[in-house]
Amino acid sequence: MIRCFALVLSVVSITLAVPLQVDLGYSIYQGVANSTTGLTTFKGIRYAAPPLGSLRWQAPLRPAVNRTAVISAADFGPACPNSPLSLGVLGTFGAIPGDEDCLNLNVYAPTTAPGTRLPVLVYIHGGGYGAGDGKQDMTSIINTNGNSFIAVTIQYRLGAFGFLSSAIVKANGVLNAGILDQNFALQWVQNHISCFGGDPTRVTISGESSGGGSVMLHDLAYGGTLGNSLFINSISASPYLPMQWGYADSVPTNFFIAFATAAGCPTSAKTTMICLRSKNSTVLQNASFAVSGSGEYGTWAFPPVTDGTYIQQRPSQALLQKKVNGKRHLSGNCANEGNLFHQPIASLSDFNAWVNLTFPLFTADDKAALATYYPITVSYQETASEIFAETTIVCPSYWLAEAYSPSPLTGYKFQYSVPVALHSTDLPAYFGPPTPNQGPDFVKAFQTIWGNFVTLNNPSISNTIANGASAPNPSAPNAASAWPAYTRNNPAMINLNETGGTLTNASSFGLTVLEYFEPGLLNNITLVNAATWENGRGARCDWWRGISADVPEKM
Repeated sequence: MIRCFALVLSVVSITLAVPLQVDLGYSIYQGVANSTTGLTTFKGIRYAAPPLGSLRWQAPLRPAVNRTAVISAADFGPACPNSPLSLGVLGTFGAIPGDEDCLNLNVYAPTTAPGTRLPVLVYIHGGGYGAGDGKQDMTSIINTNGNSFIAVTIQYRLGAFGFLSSAIVKANGVLNAGILDQNFALQWVQNHISCFGGDPTRVTISGESSGGGSVMLHDLAYGGTLGNSLFINSISASPYLPMQWGYADSVPTNFFIAFATAAGCPTSAKTTMICLRSKNSTVLQNASFAVSGSGEYGTWAFPPVTDGTYIQQRPSQALLQKKVNGKRHLSGNCANEGNLFHQPIASLSDFNAWVNLTFPLFTADDKAALATYYPITVSYQETASEIFAETTIVCPSYWLAEAYSPSPLTGYKFQYSVPVALHSTDLPAYFGPPTPNQGPDFVKAFQTIWGNFVTLNNPSISNTIANGASAPNPSAPNAASAWPAYTRNNPAMINLNETGGTLTNASSFGLTVLEYFEPGLLNNITLVNAATWENGRGARCDWWRGISADVPEKM
């Protein structure tokens, strides 16, 4: 039995027994060992008290002591309530009832560990801050990297439960409760991961989409004054940056009013929060569902806000100042991030209406500049997709890489380009099971990139892994074997793609597309200039950051 006590960082004794029990001080958990994977998993570990009743919209608290019996950690804990993505006239997607008592996490630890403690990868799930759960299986990426690190996945409050905002919320609770949950889970890792053989001084946090956006916010937390206290490395895959309002701005305040109204509570009194905390969970979940689905196409109603404390500035500006936590960052994006997040746009009038709706404070000069940076060459639809992608996901990934430069900070940048490379299609390459258009050599390379960053603080991989075992010359020099750091003067980016394969009809997000499957897929990993990539994306990202300094509603 691994024996630890709460807030004690050293492992008192290690016995490689199966099943494994871990004493966290407040509770004792029993994991499940898998002889095939070489991992022992601990699922559904409570890391905070249930955020119910009077604890709704409050900062997370330590769990109560419960040592009456050993708790089985064989199954995942409950998922948090999921609020939907708005799809305009098409309705909504993703409203899933959950359990508010959901602040749990999962640990994937090698059963047989070396004499030294292992580095740790913490993964934060995506879903627009309104959907998703922490049940991502981390077995494949750990096994690919020789069981050389421990992984942790976490749950956090979503939708109105995690991100309700207004002056009334701030006066009677906390803002960005879901982000504070994540921070509390990172503190749990510092206090308890040594019980599982992990090294709290070698933590890498990671996430995709809003999980990547969450990583960005932790990179900037408290104005970058946390240093290396919670993590040394961070990975943001497709970091989602929706419009970040001030906590009392009209947009979050109007959503707060709509939520309170839907829940049957007064909207302008000190008793509003008392009323909301008294409601049963079903009423609040239905209110969160309804309000989240009422927003603009491709949005959730309850994203993080600038609260002045944990999140002190809009990320576009904070990253420019390079006041960041941790030492190293690896950021990435997909080639076609924006295609799923706006309504069909078939004409110039449709396009202009979309621009006016998305950027309501654009001046005539702004619109003229937009037309210069984004000439309509293929279709109005494709141009809108490119604008959405760069403003909301791609440019933030550039800004993150640049923020971690120069030395002693280090930033790295990649793009996932395997067709069709839509938002989130990279996820199966990280964690499996891979999609048919992701060859085994590609998946091994991608998972090793993450693994090397976690274990070696550098994403570079060997020529043989980068090229793949089936390449004509696996040991030939490859760009990923000496991955350059990203800087303003040398915006180096690794483009991850494939060649070869067999052309096949496939389904992607309900669309029929042509993709290349096995047999015959070969890795195609190259070094490109991120600034000149895609007809000068670097200049467009600079423009977006420049105008966002003056008009918060734009970014």
